[in-house]
Amino acid sequence: MTWAATVLTVMPEMFPGPLGVSLCGKALSEDRWSLEMVDIRKFSTTRYGSVDDTPAGGGPGMVMRADILAAAIDTVQRHERPLIVLSPRGLPLTQARARELSAGPGAVFVCGRFEGIDQRVIEARALEEISVGDYVLSGGELAAMIVIDAVVRLLPGVVGADASLDEESFEQGLLEYPHYTRPQVWEGREIPAVLTSGHHQRIRDWRREQSLALTKQRRPDLYDAHMRRAGGASSKH
Repeated sequence: MTWAATVLTVMPEMFPGPLGVSLCGKALSEDRWSLEMVDIRKFSTTRYGSVDDTPAGGGPGMVMRADILAAAIDTVQRHERPLIVLSPRGLPLTQARARELSAGPGAVFVCGRFEGIDQRVIEARALEEISVGDYVLSGGELAAMIVIDAVVRLLPGVVGADASLDEESFEQGLLEYPHYTRPQVWEGREIPAVLTSGHHQRIRDWRREQSLALTKQRRPDLYDAHMRRAGGASSKH
């Protein structure tokens, strides 16, 4: 059975890109794996074909809408393939996870853009968040290519070697808090009330608490380092 990769993106023209050359490209031409592109913009319900909106609670950037992204996801034939979203706050990609993916039928990759994607679609569609390192890219496309490359190299008949990932600290030393945007209620899931309260300090406090909780849960190494720095800074005053 051919290992099948489906990529959901607002920039399908980026593919196959590097995946069309070298080992991956050769394996693709030999039908050892397949690549399908899904353009998220085709599922936009807005007048101008946009897929994003302003973040609930305010702040910079734009957030990909849950309803539009879910509509794109729901058209994909999964065939037991995992749904993966590329995110700097996800669990780090490991060689062990790449081997697990290579042993399956393939994977569906959701590529975020802008400030991020609405947290509700991550929860409702049970998206697995994977990070390729402690840094921020302009979008999930390059990250998806990294994961696909790491997996394809492990497929039978494709020569490869172990891959390593650079580990760098985030500027703030913490993972990012969840994002939400319109609609206010989506599939019975509401935006957390604090984000629509208009109380900026409470919003900052909530986001801080979410960042701390996520970092402690998913990256205790970053959390411990952050707490040590915070303790050191406090001791100087």
